[in-house]
Amino acid sequence: MLDLHALRQFVAVAEREHIGKAADALHMSQSPLSRQMMQLEGRLGFSLFEREKKRIRLTHQGRGFLQEARALLAHAGGIEARAQRIASGEAGTLTIGYVDGAVHIGVLPRAVLRFAAQRPDVRIELRALRTLQQLEALQRNEIECGFVYSPPDKGHPTLRAHLISKEPMMLALPAEHPLAKKASLQASELNGLPWITRPPESNRRAHLQFLEACAAAGFVPDVRFEASDPATSLGLVAAGLGLALVQKSMSSTLVPSGVILREAPWYRLAIKIYVVWRFHNENTLLTALISSLRERKLSARAQ
Repeated sequence: MLDLHALRQFVAVAEREHIGKAADALHMSQSPLSRQMMQLEGRLGFSLFEREKKRIRLTHQGRGFLQEARALLAHAGGIEARAQRIASGEAGTLTIGYVDGAVHIGVLPRAVLRFAAQRPDVRIELRALRTLQQLEALQRNEIECGFVYSPPDKGHPTLRAHLISKEPMMLALPAEHPLAKKASLQASELNGLPWITRPPESNRRAHLQFLEACAAAGFVPDVRFEASDPATSLGLVAAGLGLALVQKSMSSTLVPSGVILREAPWYRLAIKIYVVWRFHNENTLLTALISSLRERKLSARAQ
């Protein structure tokens, strides 16, 4: 296999057509350089130079090999330069997982926009995954970080998390529902009414917290329908099938006609978005992203 050092020596000799001048440029003696050229010809199986006393000239095969050598050295130089840019955090790929809420709040788009502006040569891959799926993907090194609803347990041996956004919830009611027409709404008036929630199996911990928060507010929801995304939940609310809770940032985006949103100060839970990553990940890009998220509050409601 040809090594790059030998190719650089060959190019130096070929461009000068003189062993002595090439040796001076390479800061080496003429004899070792001459032996290197003969060894290179022996590996290739053909003559690179026509030797005439003190002057040498490229053969036809030598001229063709010179073009290939220059191209290979240029390619190798590009690889080396890119490797250095990756090591310094100026280039490379960052794979990020996210939950829908990180998009609706605007945390993820703002984070990506800012990071891409700072490092335009970085390629960012986004993967929509549930919180548990992201934690598992982090453990398998399939993503560098994730935007999740719930952090890993405290003291987790490999994962770390940082809260970057917290947003209150709002009550979504059908526009024709009697409660939608009331000037003020008490939590106790929601007792026994039909509700639309996320499927419990998608996040049993979050579902249990929802039921506990409702009980603490003074009512028990009658969960009749399940929807895996907020847009579907709001569509069911618009159809008059029940009530739902949505994050406040959706009030200007996904709310369809036929849905009324009301403040829900009695509901103590909020949508929280955490960034989570592997503690021992040595990716320079990840370190830069985490630092950026910690230094800046990406949401007006971030805490």
